[in-house]
Formats: sequence, C-alpha cells, structure tokens
Amino acid sequence: MRIALHQPDIAGNVGTILRLAACFGVGVDIIEPCGFAFSDRALKRSRMDYAADAAVIRHADWAEFDAERRGRLILLSTQADVTLVNSRFEPGDILLFGSEGAGVPPHVHDRADLRVRIPMRPGFRSLNVAVSAGIALAEALRQTEGFPE
Repeated sequence: MRIALHQPDIAGNVGTILRLAACFGVGVDIIEPCGFAFSDRALKRSRMDYAADAAVIRHADWAEFDAERRGRLILLSTQADVTLVNSRFEPGDILLFGSEGAGVPPHVHDRADLRVRIPMRPGFRSLNVAVSAGIALAEALRQTEGFPE
C-alpha cells in the first residue's frame, strides 16, 4: 500500500501525511512540482521526527510517476461515484490525492483504476487532504489486514 500526492500545495499537510505513512509503514510518492519548497524546514513542524522513517519517492512529474508505478491507482475524489465503504482495496494499491487547491487534472483522473469518495453530510464540499488520507488509508489497511502488529 502506498500514498501518492499529486502536486501538493501545503507543506503542513505533506508533513502530516509523512507522519501517518511512517506510523503505518506505507510508502509515499510525491509527484512534483510542489506548491512549496520541499525541504526539512518546510515540513519540520508537522512531520516531527517521523519523516526519517517514511519511505518517500519524489517524482519530477506525473509522467515519471505513471511510468514507474506498480499496483492499482485509487483516486480519492469528491467527484467519484463509488463511496469508501463500497470500495474494495488490494494490498498493492496506491491511494492518490490531488493538490489542495486544484485536485488532479482530467488526464490524471482518467488514469485511475478506481475513483473513491469519502461520504459526508450534504452541504459539505471536502475534507483536508491529510484527514482524507488518514480515513482512506485506515479503511484500506482494515480491508487488506495491513495494519502493523
């Protein structure tokens, strides 16, 4: 299981996701460009000392990531028809999250093997990307019995 972040905008969210990934033993793919300077200083506050334990791969762009990826691509999107509870995850899945401001472009949306939406109350548009990553990862790990012991 991996988490992929497509052109993330906010260093604090990336740091939080790196911490999440380190705690649960999943890798993270950062698809650049980022909306901030990707540095220890930018990520320090939210990642704490966990980021050193996160398995991070940085990709120069979408084409590089797409050419190198292995496993199904599961896009978390507010526009998806399939809800999280009706999705079936597999151990090698890559959970893809778009940038906070723009999501993912149509060509990336089209490459997803499955598009999943986290259900919310009517009138609410979206969750913070780090919160969404935590919710989706927990469900995927639960289904695949992938939580660390």
